[in-house]
Amino acid sequence: MDADRLRETYRLMLLARRYDEEAVRLQRQGELVAFPPMSGQEAAQVASVLALRPADMVFPSYRELGVAVGRGVDMTGYMLAFRGAWNGGLYDCRRHRFAPMASSVGSHLLHAVGWAMGARLDGRDEISIVYFGEGATSEGDASEAFNFAGVFRAPVVFFCQNNGWAISVPAERQSAGEIWRRGEAFGFPGVRVDGDDPEAVFAATSAAAERARRGEGPTLIEALTHRFGPHSTADDDTRYRERAEVETARRNDPLGRLRARLAGSGVPDSWFSDAEDEARLAVSELRASLAAAENPPAVEMFDFVYAAPPPALALQRRQLEELLAPDG
Repeated sequence: MDADRLRETYRLMLLARRYDEEAVRLQRQGELVAFPPMSGQEAAQVASVLALRPADMVFPSYRELGVAVGRGVDMTGYMLAFRGAWNGGLYDCRRHRFAPMASSVGSHLLHAVGWAMGARLDGRDEISIVYFGEGATSEGDASEAFNFAGVFRAPVVFFCQNNGWAISVPAERQSAGEIWRRGEAFGFPGVRVDGDDPEAVFAATSAAAERARRGEGPTLIEALTHRFGPHSTADDDTRYRERAEVETARRNDPLGRLRARLAGSGVPDSWFSDAEDEARLAVSELRASLAAAENPPAVEMFDFVYAAPPPALALQRRQLEELLAPDG
């Protein structure tokens, strides 16, 4: 990563951190139903998505705020998913090449493989990348996705962020062996990187993306990182995690590490202050836009299921419309 790319990475990591902190506050204030914080994982997310081409397709789980920021996803539309206003978010998936968030653990690995196979059948050299945690590798969907991708050499990058905890279960108790080695069983390579080092993440993702683009099949990347906060705002991680672990992780803060490196290379304090001001303004705008956002009409839940709704579903829609009518 050249100097300009490193500065852009820091700016986006900082923006993701501030959005993440604000989302937790918004949930505590009742603006969001729940939120899964990702602070600590910014380097893994931002650096990996910057290694892709704009036309490549991203398949996120529910904790990819940093990836969304890197892709320029509309944050109001993104956060409305956590208000429960729309399943998967109200942003433009096609424009940002960022699929709806997947809350069903592991299911979206299959979506990424299917999309990648479709791109190949269309004769395009676009690839897909799918983000998931180490807990998702225990799901059957993950093994199915790995196997299909390995057999058909699908142009997909499997990006596992191993933050050490599958909700409240430590990684060593939910997964036997090393995750990056699982690719070998399905006929493709794996690699383990320091997920708190943006250059290591960028290099590994770039290599995996180009390998997929050349028709050489998938790669499984295991990025070792840390989750500073709980699994979600509905979780109390003090019941299963030692505070010393969190303190150690914070001392290895990827944002602090990158800032120190940039400062050491001559980036002035004024640049960091400007980045903070930019992030502060973006957070303020997000808070205002969320406060003004209206929920979509409830009947829209029927619009994206069938081209020709069956009678039972059509009846349910009419009943809901009557219920919501002013005189209903």
